[in-house]
Amino acid sequence: MFSSVEGRTVVVTGGTKGIGKGIARVFARSGANVVVVGRDEATARACADELTALGGGTVSYVLADVATLDGNRAAADAAVSRHGGIDVLCANAGIFPDAKLADMTEADMDSVFGTNVKGTMFAVQACLPYLTASGHGRVILTSSITGPVTGFPGWSHYGASKAAQLGFMRTAAIELAPRRITVNAVLPGNIATEGLADLGASYRATMEASIPMKRLGEVDDIGYAALFFASDEAAYVTGQALVVDGGQVLPESLEALQGA
Repeated sequence: MFSSVEGRTVVVTGGTKGIGKGIARVFARSGANVVVVGRDEATARACADELTALGGGTVSYVLADVATLDGNRAAADAAVSRHGGIDVLCANAGIFPDAKLADMTEADMDSVFGTNVKGTMFAVQACLPYLTASGHGRVILTSSITGPVTGFPGWSHYGASKAAQLGFMRTAAIELAPRRITVNAVLPGNIATEGLADLGASYRATMEASIPMKRLGEVDDIGYAALFFASDEAAYVTGQALVVDGGQVLPESLEALQGA
């Protein structure tokens, strides 16, 4: 039985939809005070209302651009104003526009790295004083199998940004260990999110066929991994990357699955 995170304060960047919303839901059901950070007020309000209705901890939202240090500071300050501190940062915000390398512009690269890499680092910087004061600070990054483990055409900038998060994680884990702050990452595989429908039924069927468990993951699956990293029982785990993909990266080909 893991110790409870009830009453602890959790900031989830990019927490108003998709994987971030799943992370926020898991923490809220576990009794934490959750502050989700997003850019669209209608989406953020709907998320907070929906998750609050589940019972458990409180859920509120902050509108901020996490690609800037000022945006992250505003989000951190709001969380502290509402709940007195920050115990857990889930640096989840990320974008993944499609662009082939031959056509990719500098603006494309800057946008992805601005949100996915600088946004992650800014979020940690903004929350650092409060995570230190917590005495059991936790940083959980949402990386991906794409980049650190696999590749996908059109996402070279995205993959590079997700690999960069892990490079950041390892040094940050060393620097923050004396503050009793752990820094870990979850690497999702193919997860069923709101945007999946836009890719079509054939895409989903192809992805499911390539996963040993024959299904896509749920957003809550990533939330449970984050909840473990946030627990007291994970206090001695830092600088680690946990793949949550239903075994997707294991087979060397589809033929390997056909023989299973």
